[in-house]
Amino acid sequence: MAERKVFEDSVVPIPVENGPIHNGLMLREAEPEHRDEELTLLFSIDTPKQSQAALEDLVAKGQSLSIDEQHSKYGVDQNDTKTLTSWLKANKFKIEKTSSDGASIYAKAKVDQIEKVLQVKMIRVTKNGITYTAAQDAPSLPMSVGKNVHAIIGLQPFRQAHKNSRKFIPSASGPLLTSKKSKSSRKTAKGSSRTLAVNAKPPYLTQDIARAYNADDVGFTGKGQTIAILIDTFPTDDDLKLFWKKNNLKTKLTQIKKINVKGEALPPPEGEETLDVQWTSGIAPGAKIRIYATGTLQFVDLDRALDRIIEDVSKDKTIRQLSISLGLGETYMGGPTGEVATQHNKFLKLAAAGVNVFVSSGDAGSNPGPSGHDANGPTQAEYGSSDSAVIGVGGTSLKLNTNGSVKAETGWNSSGGGESKFFAKPAWQKGTGITGNKRLVPDVSAVADPNTGGLVILNGLETQYGGTSWSAPVWAGFCALINEARKKAKKPLLPFLNPLIYPLLGTACFRDIVKGDNGVYNAKSGHDLITGIGVPNVKEIIKALA
Repeated sequence: MAERKVFEDSVVPIPVENGPIHNGLMLREAEPEHRDEELTLLFSIDTPKQSQAALEDLVAKGQSLSIDEQHSKYGVDQNDTKTLTSWLKANKFKIEKTSSDGASIYAKAKVDQIEKVLQVKMIRVTKNGITYTAAQDAPSLPMSVGKNVHAIIGLQPFRQAHKNSRKFIPSASGPLLTSKKSKSSRKTAKGSSRTLAVNAKPPYLTQDIARAYNADDVGFTGKGQTIAILIDTFPTDDDLKLFWKKNNLKTKLTQIKKINVKGEALPPPEGEETLDVQWTSGIAPGAKIRIYATGTLQFVDLDRALDRIIEDVSKDKTIRQLSISLGLGETYMGGPTGEVATQHNKFLKLAAAGVNVFVSSGDAGSNPGPSGHDANGPTQAEYGSSDSAVIGVGGTSLKLNTNGSVKAETGWNSSGGGESKFFAKPAWQKGTGITGNKRLVPDVSAVADPNTGGLVILNGLETQYGGTSWSAPVWAGFCALINEARKKAKKPLLPFLNPLIYPLLGTACFRDIVKGDNGVYNAKSGHDLITGIGVPNVKEIIKALA
């Protein structure tokens, strides 16, 4: 028998016995009718080690290289792509898409064929009431075609990222406070399309948060910049227009581009997508927004969207910030050479191209469970905020004075954070409070507590949302302001942000958060595993970097 390569890290172990198991899963045998179902899998080809090391070094030094240059200098061996593609076709797989760099081959086949060709047992797995056909054990490929493949993604579709937003539910003691603007302190920032007004009560308006982080009179709106958002579906146009009206913004629908990544039916909006788009466009009202809708939160679909973003970045040099409000505890991700390595390669390409990816750190504190909103898991960080090529964004609780100034800000008790088990401490992660040899999460933070939440217009109604899903798009908006400032100063747009901001720890550019805990970890002087190096003073960051 020909030698085969087994991809242990591409799945998580599932017991042989049927019935209930840990993490809320129920198992049973696959019936004959399930074998005609089709699954789309991602066959991910590894970047040569020397090329990977060169890109890692470039990013750590804060340097940039275009996507096209990366493909020519550090791309995968195209012979590997051709060989694997031919083999998949010969084995009745339909090739749906191959990424522009040849590293990702998306191929569809029936479950029965997948089981035979990849020598894997397929069973039925029920999670949260939804039943999937999934692999029980690790897949394999003949060594002749799989030697440079590092992962096969999509065999366990019950494993999905979760959204990191939290809707505020008013208590019986009182209704949700509506957003009524005070008549005091109204002004228009020079060069801004934002009319500023003090609200100072949750649900906060965009001008409240801009003022809290000293971004209200910087004279920049993100004009000339594009912010990408990765999520499963689109918000409604009517909700966007009403949100902009409530916040006295001049943002137009023509600034919003909706990309249906697979071209299939999308789920209805439920809040996360609306929060992301409303707040990126609210913080940077002059920027363009590109929404990449995946249809599901399965990793194979998220990977496909990341490949599409990488392709678009090669054509549109204004896409220099990406907001992702998704994650999953590292324990549930499989091994380091599976989905984590697959997404890391894509995040690394984006970071090297100068695209800063802001990922929410999670909403279940130091011990996130498999659903993301339960704090009953092991002590762990969430992926992808723990990736060394992204900016992990934690959360705070923010209270404002009646004039809009900050009254108090503490670490939010549900802000995700911790030590990564996958990534070593990057060279740039150093400063007060940083110890050990592991990648620490988060890097930065902003308001996230739903009790001190922000206004979101959903289905025409005023609602109040929080979560680190709020912090991440706010930071993406701030990045667009900084990039516009750099462009005006005739400086190159930002490279990967982390090597630039860690030296600013302890300066006026960041306000240190020293109170609060998220279960295991406490906020403290310097970097901590709730709020990172702190919350931004955007005006001072612009001075330092632009």
